[in-house]
Amino acid sequence: MNFADFVCSEAIRADLKSNDKQAVILEMVQALADAGQIPEDQYKSVAKAVLKREALGSTGLGRGVAISTPNTRLSTGTICTAGLSAQGVDFASLDGERVHFFVLLISPSDRPDEHVSVLEKIARQLRKEAFCRLLTQATSVEEIKQLLDESDNGQSSQTH
Repeated sequence: MNFADFVCSEAIRADLKSNDKQAVILEMVQALADAGQIPEDQYKSVAKAVLKREALGSTGLGRGVAISTPNTRLSTGTICTAGLSAQGVDFASLDGERVHFFVLLISPSDRPDEHVSVLEKIARQLRKEAFCRLLTQATSVEEIKQLLDESDNGQSSQTH
């Protein structure tokens, strides 16, 4: 399984409108709901789980990237989306920089091995400085999808 395999393409947002941490999180959860990945009756509980996870400590990793990874009682499998904010959002990142690229990975709490496996695949790519730089400079959903595909093929360090 590759990074691009578990990202819901229909939920990727290249133009996040929110300008604070909580609003970005809710916008991304809504993107998954709009794409049919979160059942309507579970939206509130999923949003609450994501916000609760963020309250434990910032998920802003640095390099303009954040990855929120709550476990929930979601009845579906592991789902993931990505979002981009041109202006960036103060996410209390480890390096103090604003976050431009967000990953939201939601997993059922009864599948911890699956959660860890997917998180490891995402983290492996997000440790690459060139990949993070290209993601934070992307301008469209198509460009984000292309970068995710290329990262799985070891091509993400190329200049676009």
